[in-house]
Amino acid sequence: MIKRDNHYVPDSYLKRWANVQGKVLTYRVLVPHQNTYEWKPHSPKGIGYHEHLYTRMAVGGETDDIETWFETEFETPAARPLQQAVTDRQLSAEDWRRLIRFLAAQDVRTPAQLVGQLKRWNETLPSLINEVAAEAVQKLEVAKRTGIAFPTADPLENAELFPVRTVIETNADKDGGMLRVEATIGRSMWLWSLKHVLNRTLDVLNNHRWTILLSPPGIEWLTSDNPVVRLNYRDAEDYDFRGGWASPGTVIFMPLSPAHLMYTQIGAKRQLPRGTVAPVELAAQIQQFTVEHAHRYVFGRTANPEVALWRPRTVDSQAFHAEAEQWKTWNPEQSEAEQSLIQHRAQSLR
Repeated sequence: MIKRDNHYVPDSYLKRWANVQGKVLTYRVLVPHQNTYEWKPHSPKGIGYHEHLYTRMAVGGETDDIETWFETEFETPAARPLQQAVTDRQLSAEDWRRLIRFLAAQDVRTPAQLVGQLKRWNETLPSLINEVAAEAVQKLEVAKRTGIAFPTADPLENAELFPVRTVIETNADKDGGMLRVEATIGRSMWLWSLKHVLNRTLDVLNNHRWTILLSPPGIEWLTSDNPVVRLNYRDAEDYDFRGGWASPGTVIFMPLSPAHLMYTQIGAKRQLPRGTVAPVELAAQIQQFTVEHAHRYVFGRTANPEVALWRPRTVDSQAFHAEAEQWKTWNPEQSEAEQSLIQHRAQSLR
């Protein structure tokens, strides 16, 4: 049975923000009309997901192997360390490693990151593909002229996910032809990039000094549908969320519960000891950055009136329904593109 509802924020994580009724209070950033409830209670399982976000087409049909991979490699291993962390118990080196892996997955698997990646790829990939194709043609011409075999590249990791097809069309007289490289920017490319990042570059996060900060009295950490913040901070009016996993000075944090927040500043010689109660001024900044960094939802155990000040809702019926329609057609459109690539590869092997 394919898992239809793919939670990009695991419900096991959101449960920590559930109130006594078992509901998470949700502030929606984009709403269709002004009368929409500012804060609405949701079951942890009923929020933070899209249908078939990680589903993909494979040779045998639809598969949810990526969803299963997230669960077995990142969520389940982190369950015990998360419980240890939010109950102020001792954490081993292995516990920290699993928490860091969980944070990394939460950083890259969200719709906010998907939207950003698709935008960047649409801007940069066409010229990059042209450059790669031109270079390949030059190498082919040299190989033909010199008789030296064309160098072969190492097999691409997770190649079944990489949505690029190469077509060589030979002229009728067999002398020359055309090389065409086509890439489909969409779900398959995003899933390939997720596996690449989490398999290849995740370990750099283990090099940092991590701590867990406690919220001060009267403040509960909020979280969002884009919960990992990578902050480049220069002053209160000059900051951005484009920090890297290995960028000196970047602050990375993710709330673990209303009282606990995982935190590091890359390259800092000193880190606040675990269990330090965050100063009120720092806590207020963290809350503001969490809200500003949200994509479509802010989550809390209680309705926080300051959220509307930091992030006023966008009231736009047209944009709201257009986005809903995009998610409605997401799986059919992406599945069609993925199936087309599978058929092309099958034909090329005949």
